[in-house]
Amino acid sequence: KKSEQELKDEEMELFTKYYMEWKGGEKSENMSYANIPRFYYRLPAEDEVLLQKLREESRAVFLQRKSRELLDNEELQNLWFLLDKHQTSPMIGEEAMINYENFLKVGEKAGPKCKQFFTAKIFAKLLHNDPYGRISIMQFFNYVMRKG
Repeated sequence: KKSEQELKDEEMELFTKYYMEWKGGEKSENMSYANIPRFYYRLPAEDEVLLQKLREESRAVFLQRKSRELLDNEELQNLWFLLDKHQTSPMIGEEAMINYENFLKVGEKAGPKCKQFFTAKIFAKLLHNDPYGRISIMQFFNYVMRKG
């Protein structure tokens, strides 16, 4: 068994070692900062034709992928139809409203592209002072059109 003084000495030694590593006094063997991935690449020069073509092609593929994620006109019409069909009464003036339960039902039926919009966070963001805990269908639809 170690004496109390030996334990304190060992503790101080470890503390000093870790403190110096943390402060950068002694270079630690574990250089995690060296593993940070590179995030900036310079633009290709005019004479680097192959790199320019690669950049153009990768940008085109990226834009195509993003374009496929957007809702087309038919999908927007279907979403509006589902929202209208599942509205929750009573209406406030001319404004149709929907509660969270029906909101989730519409989310299940609307399709995979719309799934990202049917979250509790978005519902809460659009929830205002409705006494029945509902959101405006028009506000939600406008949100989808702006974000999607």
